[in-house]
Amino acid sequence: MNAMRTGVRYLYAPFMMFGLIGAGYYVVANGHSYAWLAVILLTAIATAFAAERISPWHAEWNESHGDEFANVWHWIVYEISTVNGILLIPTITWLFPFQGIWPAQWPLLAQFLLAFVIADFAFTVLHYLSHRWPVLWRLHAVHHGVGRLYGFNGIVRHPLHQSIDMIVGTMPLVILGMPVDVAVLLGLAISITLIVQHSNVSYELGPLRNYLAIGQIHHLHHVNWGTEGDCNFGLLFSHWDKLLGTFHPEPPRPITANDMGIDEIPHFPKTFLEQLVFPFVYKPGKGEPERYRPGGAGHPEDHQDADRMHPAE
Repeated sequence: MNAMRTGVRYLYAPFMMFGLIGAGYYVVANGHSYAWLAVILLTAIATAFAAERISPWHAEWNESHGDEFANVWHWIVYEISTVNGILLIPTITWLFPFQGIWPAQWPLLAQFLLAFVIADFAFTVLHYLSHRWPVLWRLHAVHHGVGRLYGFNGIVRHPLHQSIDMIVGTMPLVILGMPVDVAVLLGLAISITLIVQHSNVSYELGPLRNYLAIGQIHHLHHVNWGTEGDCNFGLLFSHWDKLLGTFHPEPPRPITANDMGIDEIPHFPKTFLEQLVFPFVYKPGKGEPERYRPGGAGHPEDHQDADRMHPAE
């Protein structure tokens, strides 16, 4: 078991970020069916779940919290939204026939790297604003309300915020002429990055630790310590946070399994439908909405004791 744990610690991130994204690049570059990308994505999810059992940050995060069905629905909606965005590319390019800037003559790999860096910057800025502007935070809070980190967390987000993500992060690239092949590869890479960023896997990044916004760097972003988590907004690269002045490499105190979530929402809803409703009843700074308190219509009564990931009172 120790050998397996050591293997996961040092090979998990390279396998996911280079192996699986590289496999996606091979599929797209060689003109194979995009259906293979679904196989690669499912492999990424299965790998994350297996690695979480072998080398977890916190064993408690692997326990059922009553939110599995909601997270599956989030994953389905997230991927459908991504596919729909890709299918809309021909329509967008028809509406905005401005194709002169995108370097379509570059090799596919170079185009993909350019698209990823631009998208990483755009997502970081939107993420930063989502913690600053109440109207965006109400939507983004769905992502932060979950009381643990594991593979599915990265794609737990309100569909409206996901739509804003796509508009801000990828629409400009499409308008500039990003080809469908690049967009498909970019979508796969972002999905895998989100899985790695949020997975409950104790892995090593070595000298890259303070340059990548994954692993322990992102754990601090999810703490329920008031505004102390308003840092480390990057998708993959940390240099944007360094430019924004929001990069914090170390937490002010050790992060425990009970430190995830939103401090003023100790009874975050467990069902998908209630999480869709959440932004419309939650008022930042006003405490927990009545419907989520004990006895309320949206209170997760069946999981109240076992699932509450909040500092002991």
